[in-house]
Amino acid sequence: MEKIAIVGAGMMGQGIAEVFAAKGFPVALYARRKEVLAEVHLKARSSFKTFGLDENAAENISLHNSLEEGLRGADIVFENASENLEVKQNLFVEIEKYTGEDCILASNTSVKPITGIAAKVTDKSRVLGTHWWNPPYLIPLVEVVQTEFTDLKIVERCIDLLNRAGKVAVHVKKDVPGFVANRMQHALWREAVSIVEHGICDAETVDLCVKNSFGFRLPVLAPLENADLVGLDLTLAIHNGILAHIEALPAPSPYLIEKVLKGDLGFKTGNGFYEGWTPEKMQAVRTRLSNYLLEANRKREQK
Repeated sequence: MEKIAIVGAGMMGQGIAEVFAAKGFPVALYARRKEVLAEVHLKARSSFKTFGLDENAAENISLHNSLEEGLRGADIVFENASENLEVKQNLFVEIEKYTGEDCILASNTSVKPITGIAAKVTDKSRVLGTHWWNPPYLIPLVEVVQTEFTDLKIVERCIDLLNRAGKVAVHVKKDVPGFVANRMQHALWREAVSIVEHGICDAETVDLCVKNSFGFRLPVLAPLENADLVGLDLTLAIHNGILAHIEALPAPSPYLIEKVLKGDLGFKTGNGFYEGWTPEKMQAVRTRLSNYLLEANRKREQK
């Protein structure tokens, strides 16, 4: 069984460690701050208890305050540093130095091109992106992003490993900003913001429309399946009628920018697209999401 090394013990690093530990993989988790490492096993046990898993699986995670020690003997490294290009570039230089030539070097980033992250690495053939979704133990998808330098065998090894860990690993063949899922997600968000900005309806109506129409069926009927279902001729006719009217700004919405400048940041400040986010309302959203994801995963595992 492969040895998994994880750099960074924040929310994503912790979650990725739990995914592999729960499946019995030996996991080495590195963090600079000892106080962060001190909470890892407690958090893992709490997660496993919530998911109905063996809490003792937390012991599959070893804790390291030395990067060299944490990476020793690793078959794959998942980097989870902050979304700062220079920080990631310099970190990968260190990671390459402390790993064997067959070790896969994976960056967990939401939008930054992997080619840029790997710019200072000598052997770029073993570097790829693995975009995990938050929370890692509840969202099945991991996008495995190939650069023009990545060896295809490295991609195949990574996808196989992720599948064995219970994830839905997909091959992204071009290293583009946002990869696949985030490009689609933020295309939707851009249009949602534009609809509110232009007074077509309010934020609550936008969200009700999504939750009670195409969003309701998305788990079982995705966009391109739906296009085939209704017919590509009808899809083309609809596009001819609507695409010219959909938001196409190549920059963030002025309405969104204005809200951020005013300090309306959502949960962080109590107001965003919705007004009056109280602690109780925020917790209700988080609880609703967690309960939905837990139930969706239970159903997925029963299939």
